Order: sequence, then structure tokens, then C-alpha cells
Amino acid sequence: MLKKRIAFLGVGNMATALMRGIIEAGLTRPEDIVISDINKERLRVTSHELQVIVAKDNREAVKEADVIILAVKPNDMEGLLSEIKESLDSKKLIISIAAGITTSYIEKMLKKEVPVIRIMPNTPVAVKEGASAFSIGEYVSQEEEKIVKSIFGAVGKIVKVEENLMDAVTALSGSGPAYIFYIIASLIEAAISLGLNKKTATILAIQTVLGSAKLLQETGEEPAALKKKVTSKGGTTEAALLVLDEGKLKETLDKALKAAAKRSQELKR
Repeated sequence: MLKKRIAFLGVGNMATALMRGIIEAGLTRPEDIVISDINKERLRVTSHELQVIVAKDNREAVKEADVIILAVKPNDMEGLLSEIKESLDSKKLIISIAAGITTSYIEKMLKKEVPVIRIMPNTPVAVKEGASAFSIGEYVSQEEEKIVKSIFGAVGKIVKVEENLMDAVTALSGSGPAYIFYIIASLIEAAISLGLNKKTATILAIQTVLGSAKLLQETGEEPAALKKKVTSKGGTTEAALLVLDEGKLKETLDKALKAAAKRSQELKR
């Protein structure tokens, strides 16, 4: 168990998913999480569901915590940092999950030698299957790196990257669950058009994606090698893959990730 009090400034979908994940993983107790948000109804619902503590405001949340997770929208970051900077000191760890916001920007706004870690998690942290990548600011120690690895490692996989690669991370794993949900929904609709009922199509589509990912993970084989094993010459899989190639699925996914990365870069400005 992490013997730190954690404050979440901003209680959106990602923050809620992360709270639920670390509580269920036994990393922290609900009473060691304090939350703050301008949406009072969201605070009420989250506190009721997860039994976490509601702070009077952002400054109170910061004063009561050892680890502060900034979970507001990028456009709201400047105002939030201005509000809390007087409540911070070098003993508190700042973790930002806001897309496009750099550690140097946060350090510049705070005007203090406060440790800042930038991380991009994704929503499967709610079921302890998240994919997170982090980069560190100027004043981060090894002990503080261990803290962020403990928090996000409890709810999935975590890797360290150079900060100039965070836009790529955002495009791949940060936004990635939405791409997979889109593909699964499309597979279900196509299966229904072939005569399967929705329940059966949903079970088969979800399990196919889940099983395929697990096969990749456990065998350690390259995706292309496993694809080849499934594909028989002149068979059904080959017929389907030819259509995907004709539709330029690979090129479309490439464009999608580049669009997401571009938007992440724009958020910095």
C-alpha cells in the first residue's frame, strides 16, 4: 500500500477511472484520496461511489496531500496552477495527466523547485489494464519516480519515455481505447448484418480482441507472424485481409495517429 495521501484536482472520466483502479488494486484507501472539482454534483457522485474525501477547494486539497494529480483540461491548467502554487513546496509531487502540457510549462508557472511528472494513462486503468507512459521534470528524484510507477503500475503497464515522445504516446495509447471501441462496434454491426444477434456478436467480437491481445502478449511473437499463422492461402481470412488492404486500413490508422499527435502538439500552444 502506498503510504501517501493523493489529491485529484479535476474529477473527470480519467481521474475517476484511476481512483477506482488504485482503490480496487489495494494501493490506497478511499479515505487517503481527496478530490476537488468545480462541478459540485460530480464531486458528490464520486464521493458517494468511491467513498473518497471532498476538499473545500483546490488549495485545501493540495495542503492535505503528498501527491497531487492534475486532471483538469489543458485549457484550465494555467488558472489551476496560479491558484495552487502558494500551497506547494518541494516535498509535494505533482503528476499531470493533461494532454499537451509539458513539465517545463508547469515548472515555469509554479516558479518553484517542485518535482513534476507528466504521464499519459488511458481509461483501462479502471480495470487495472491501463497503458501509461511518463516523463520527468527537472527536479524529480528516483524515489518520486518509484511513486508514480507504484500508482500507475498497480493499474496496468507503465513505461518511461523522453518528453518529446509524449505526443506519440497520446496518439497511440492515450486515445487508443477509442479506436479499439470503434473497431469493435463496427465488427458487431457487420456481424449483425450477417445474421448474428447483438448479444452473440458482442461476446464474440470482444473476446476475439481480448484473446488476440493476450496471445500477442504471452507468446511475444510479432503481430505479422501471428497474422500469417491465421491466414491460409485462398481462405476466408485472406479474403477479408484483401478487403482491408483495398480500403487502406493501415494508411487510415497512420493518419488517425498523426492527427491525434498533431492535436496534442497544438494544445501546448
